[in-house]
Amino acid sequence: MTYKILAINPGSTSTKIALFENEKEQFRQNIEHSSAELAKFKSIVEQYDFRKDAVLTFLAKNNVTVSELSAIVARGGNLGALKGGAYRVNAAMVDTLINRPTSQHPANMAAPIGYEIGKSMSIPVYIYDAICVDELQDIARISGMPVIPRVSYAHTLNMRAVGRKLAAQLGKDYASLNLIIAHLGGGITVSIHHSGRMIDVIPDDEGPFSPQRAGRVPCSSLIDECYSGKYDMDTMRKMQRGKGGLVAYLGTNNAIEIQERITAGDKKAELVFHAMAYQIAKAIGDLATVVNGKVDGIILTGGLAHSKLLTDLVKERVEFIAPFHVSPGENEMESLALGALRVLRGEETAHEYALT
Repeated sequence: MTYKILAINPGSTSTKIALFENEKEQFRQNIEHSSAELAKFKSIVEQYDFRKDAVLTFLAKNNVTVSELSAIVARGGNLGALKGGAYRVNAAMVDTLINRPTSQHPANMAAPIGYEIGKSMSIPVYIYDAICVDELQDIARISGMPVIPRVSYAHTLNMRAVGRKLAAQLGKDYASLNLIIAHLGGGITVSIHHSGRMIDVIPDDEGPFSPQRAGRVPCSSLIDECYSGKYDMDTMRKMQRGKGGLVAYLGTNNAIEIQERITAGDKKAELVFHAMAYQIAKAIGDLATVVNGKVDGIILTGGLAHSKLLTDLVKERVEFIAPFHVSPGENEMESLALGALRVLRGEETAHEYALT
């Protein structure tokens, strides 16, 4: 049977939309939004109509009617701790994302947009491996400060997708493998997968610095800076996310530009880029201890995994732990569509979202 699936994925500066027939992508559009366009909106919720119009324009441009869709799958936003896999989008989920999200993220608008488009024709709408999936084992939640428990915040969608893909290549069940997967993008997160669950993660504020994020920094010095009187809260948050990492040290988040500077003999660029790889390797080593070193594979994914310099630097430090694999890119649209397809085929059952 042929299923047509519309995938919707709003990002910080773009809206990605794609149409799949079963596993095969038919059309895709990545609509870039300028800073000037987004500056008109004071909040993520105010972007709703703007983002929805982009999806409707995509459908019209490609002569796709809603009635011919088998399902719509949306990037899952901040709904509080969820299980991995699919959830059916319902009115309660839409209400939470619009009125009570746990934090602001462009993905919060994906499910409401899909729900609005699909409800007139009773098209099922799902989210899959949302950004708030939390499968941590209890021991991993202890931080050392009771008022700040550790939480799961990672690039779940792509991580689990590349984990499943590697398992298929090896002819094994994903749930039978212990995998360490690092997503290398504007933010860097690392996770350990055991029995089909992400039982521990290193979020982007606990681990390696990245092109735009500071990662884990010395806590005492951070507190001193916060109370120094030199910065307000907004400035400090931007120093952590948006203006940290490579941007803070080198003035750019462009890895290609930095590698060109390294080739031209820029020693500072070389040191900082190598330090990022060093920290990624340290995070992988940290998570290997969670399964007593019994790791079946290490995967680097995300946009930065296209950098052979970076992946080689990480590889030389961690390949003693387990076989090393690189799966560059984000693969988010395919991951969303394949998740919905498994539900439509009866291979998985979608969870029902309920207010907690």
